[in-house]
Amino acid sequence: QVHLVESGGGLVQPGGSLRLSCAAIGSTLNAYDIGWFRQAPGKQREGVSYISRRGDSTYYTDSVWGRYTVSRDNAENKVYLQMNSLRPEDTAVYYCAASPGATGQRMGIMIMAEYDYWGQGTQVTVSS
Repeated sequence: QVHLVESGGGLVQPGGSLRLSCAAIGSTLNAYDIGWFRQAPGKQREGVSYISRRGDSTYYTDSVWGRYTVSRDNAENKVYLQMNSLRPEDTAVYYCAASPGATGQRMGIMIMAEYDYWGQGTQVTVSS
């Protein structure tokens, strides 16, 4: 069992930045690929970014490419999502999730069913 906890969300103005963190409580993250997903009100949850267990492979959905950066520090047992140039349409609850081996990102999509463990989410609101 992997217990994930997200933090770092909040209210930010358009053009601003936030850094989300995903921590594992009572277990190690370095055995898992990590995905970041988000769900806006009234919309389906969508995959945003992925990082492999060793951190040597990443993926971003088109809408965040060039603005978001995913990274991990396995020594600290944390994964980060740096979000820059935030837009109102980035407003959502952001979730991190752990997968023993995700493959969907190789085909340009992130498949939620590949992720076995999920955090509770952290709210990101982009508004002036």
